[in-house]
Amino acid sequence: MALSPKLKVIAFDADDTLWVNEPYFRKAEEDFANLLLDYLPAHSIQKELFSTEITNLSLYGYGVKGFMLSMIETALRISNQQLPPALIQEILRIGKEMLDRPVEIIDGVERVLADLQGKYRLVVATKGDLLDQERKLIKSGLLSFFHHTEIMSDKQPNDYAKLIRHLDILPDEFMMIGNSLKSDVIPVLELGGHAIHIPYHITWAHEAIEKEIAHPNFKHMLHISEILTLIC
Repeated sequence: MALSPKLKVIAFDADDTLWVNEPYFRKAEEDFANLLLDYLPAHSIQKELFSTEITNLSLYGYGVKGFMLSMIETALRISNQQLPPALIQEILRIGKEMLDRPVEIIDGVERVLADLQGKYRLVVATKGDLLDQERKLIKSGLLSFFHHTEIMSDKQPNDYAKLIRHLDILPDEFMMIGNSLKSDVIPVLELGGHAIHIPYHITWAHEAIEKEIAHPNFKHMLHISEILTLIC
């Protein structure tokens, strides 16, 4: 797969594509479970938390703030509403610590963006909390590379169709690059766009799928720097 001569816009997922994200959630889950070991074993606590997160996605969307609320709800449930206020304070501390973390750029990202800038319009297309994703983009130092930033409530085909219309291009003039087959690849291919999957070594269970994709507009890569081999 070479880059299509029709291609005008290349969009990048943010979390675990441009910068590190999922390891921070895993660490927060471990810290949360350790707070509540008097009530359940750690693996049971994490299972309860995941169930709460998925139930709450339609209410809170994706991001740290919804995760914080789900932690509190889970803790209250498994403690039979007897959670000490000090533990609620600790849960809030875990969430605030996540929001305040420095942004760790994934190796190779800056070089790729620098090489693509000027050849294509570059876009960030990511899910998550608006303020948190804007904060991370600014702190990353990558903002100047991008023509447009789209922080989406979800990544379904209609969400990408809306973005493509906003960019005033056709689907086959659009490419999405990201670490999730479910969110970054399959919906774009369904619209007739192009997609590159670059897996991250940790994947949130909600995004993990086992699926073989055979499509002329799709390519799998192990590292973001491989994109540069496609540039004519």
